Amino acid sequence: MSSVLLVRHGQSAWNAEGRWQGWADAPLSDLGRQQAKAAARSIGAVDAIAASDLDRAMETAAIIADELGVGPVSVEPGLRERNVGEFSGLTRDEIVERWPEMAEVFAGRVRDHPMLLQPPGGESPQQLLDRALPALLRVAALGETVVAVSHGGLIGALERHLGIEHVRIPNLGARWFHVDDGIEAGERMVLIDEHDVHVTRPPEH
Repeated sequence: MSSVLLVRHGQSAWNAEGRWQGWADAPLSDLGRQQAKAAARSIGAVDAIAASDLDRAMETAAIIADELGVGPVSVEPGLRERNVGEFSGLTRDEIVERWPEMAEVFAGRVRDHPMLLQPPGGESPQQLLDRALPALLRVAALGETVVAVSHGGLIGALERHLGIEHVRIPNLGARWFHVDDGIEAGERMVLIDEHDVHVTRPPEH
């Protein structure tokens, strides 16, 4: 059996501005780099480290790998964030300005709105799972214990697929996934101490 600690990347420049990212390649913020370095202290010995092919994930993984003395980082494109289509680069206010019906969604009064599940021009939940599940299996094949840096939307999709009610995951939040004959979800954890590093909870995408 292999265990994969699937980690959300550190704060990006667009996270700090509250912008949806998806496949956009915003870099880590200075805070995000501090978070990644601090997170490494919460991770024990691992056999390998992997990352989505988006810069914010690869940079987070590179910092963790350097701190742990493990590497090189294996790049796994299947772990990239959900494509949020026309929402990419927009704040919630800008999304509501263009699509007023999203105001009820962001206020929490409407759940599972079709446009939230699949933004215009973006991926559906099934399309995301169709690439995320095989990617998780490929990462698990790298060793018995693997750290893989990915994204909040993808981690949430895997949790929902396994019957877990998704709760927003902060930067450097993580969940264990155990891979054998199938995939089982393990413990959810946060790798940084908010007393040491300021923890933000920006939009996941």
